[in-house]
Order: sequence, then structure tokens, then C-alpha cells
Amino acid sequence: IKKQQQDVLGFLEANKIEFEEKDIAANEENRKWMRENVPEDSRPASGNPLPPRLFNDSRYLGDYEAFFEARENNAVYAFLGLTAPPGSKVSVSFSHHKP
Repeated sequence: IKKQQQDVLGFLEANKIEFEEKDIAANEENRKWMRENVPEDSRPASGNPLPPRLFNDSRYLGDYEAFFEARENNAVYAFLGLTAPPGSKVSVSFSHHKP
């Protein structure tokens, strides 16, 4: 778990993405918040969801595996619900067709 957390935090820091770290080990409120905000279908069959879990405000984004997959596909900004900064490898394109 520790290595995964460091991996996520290292990526966010390296890419200057602002984040708030919520320590669930030392803070019961944070632990409760995480449990309440991880959707039912993303929880383990038994026990509680384990960190790291990523959120944009209170919108659940995914766990480490989802983050890792997004990073491998150069889709982290989309995964995080953020606009990619100019010059980054991540971009989202839209096509508008006029009738």
C-alpha cells in the first residue's frame, strides 16, 4: 500500500497537480469519509476499501489499479477529471459537426 501511495503522490507532485492527502490511519473522520464515498460496486466483497483511493472533491475516481492503467494510457488528466496543461501529452479532442 505504501509503495502505491508514494507512486500516486510522486506522479501528482512531478506534474504539479494540486491535491489534498487524507490520512485514514490517523484520522477517523477521513476513514469514515473514504468509506462513505467509495461506491458500493468499487468496494471489496469483505472488509473495507484499502487506500490509495482517488477522488475529485467527493466524486470517486478509482483505486491504484485504475490510476496505473490511466497513467499507462497517458490518460491521467481525463481520469482525474482535470484539463491537461498546455504541452502535456494528455489531451482530449472533440469533434463538432454542423448539420
